[in-house]
Amino acid sequence: MTWMVYGANGYTGRLIAELAVRRGERPILAGRSAEKVEPVAAALGLEHRAFDLGQARAHLEDVDAVVHCAGPFSQTSAAMVDACLEARTHYLDITGEIDVFEAVSLRDADAREAGIVLLPGAGFDVVPTDCLAAMLKNALPSATHLDLAFVVGGGASAGTTKTSVEGAAVGGRIRVNGALRTVRIGHRRRTAHFRSGPREVGSIPWGDVSTAYRSTGIPNITTFTTVPGVLGQLQHVFAPVLRTPLVQHLGKTVAGKVKGPDERKRANTRAEVYGEAWDAQTKVECAITTPNAYSLTADSVLRAVGKIGGVEPGSHTPSSAFSAGFVRELDGVVAGEVRFT
Repeated sequence: MTWMVYGANGYTGRLIAELAVRRGERPILAGRSAEKVEPVAAALGLEHRAFDLGQARAHLEDVDAVVHCAGPFSQTSAAMVDACLEARTHYLDITGEIDVFEAVSLRDADAREAGIVLLPGAGFDVVPTDCLAAMLKNALPSATHLDLAFVVGGGASAGTTKTSVEGAAVGGRIRVNGALRTVRIGHRRRTAHFRSGPREVGSIPWGDVSTAYRSTGIPNITTFTTVPGVLGQLQHVFAPVLRTPLVQHLGKTVAGKVKGPDERKRANTRAEVYGEAWDAQTKVECAITTPNAYSLTADSVLRAVGKIGGVEPGSHTPSSAFSAGFVRELDGVVAGEVRFT
């Protein structure tokens, strides 16, 4: 298979490329700037290409799959998806943005007609949480409610931070009776029973509000992580300011200077995921521990690329493409069994 990493000069794109070479893969590295992509490709002995998204189709004609790593995906995903549909090239990305998941899901019929797979969220956003949601649904098919929580260690990359700047202006999102609702961040708080022990978490807008609904059909979904209770109040007060172009520009400029975790920090930090689903009579829960989120992302993307040719064409979530058990195949993942409570 011939495949490409677009945005290979970014933090996560580079991690994917480096791991690919260690595993004997030879992806084409690409991005908007030849000046930035060429040194990465040269260091790894790989082919490189430089092109804007508006020129993507011509550069995908001889490519079976592209891993899109150039965010924020709210600004870049649609153009790459269009190019992939035209070139009949499988699309994967590492987004965690709810609106991107929603938009890509609407291209399902187009993907089927083109004979390709559209797979947003092929990294930590949202492989562990999506697979966990599917495990819980398989254990309790009658579930009507789903809570998913995660904690991560090691810090964030510039791309992740830029996406967070965008999200801070929007507020929280939940799924209620099948519909997306906007709420303040931290509008709900609960205890999540991670494998390392219980932690108090607050609600945040996370990709599973979109993907877990598509994977499971559960109509009520809330996602959580560790956030101070005051954050929701501050977000509600300052959201109008955070939405202004000037503040967004300043925030993203600062975010661009953020350095992701180095190799040592990635090796010494982990992520945890917890999920609970219930109906009127029964609850089920499960917890998963994973390597550092960025390490898991590189591993899961590579495994997804290797499997994507065998997936039925259309728009997918990780679990609909590869089954709920996909997360258990990833290096260093420890997944508990689903428990009835």
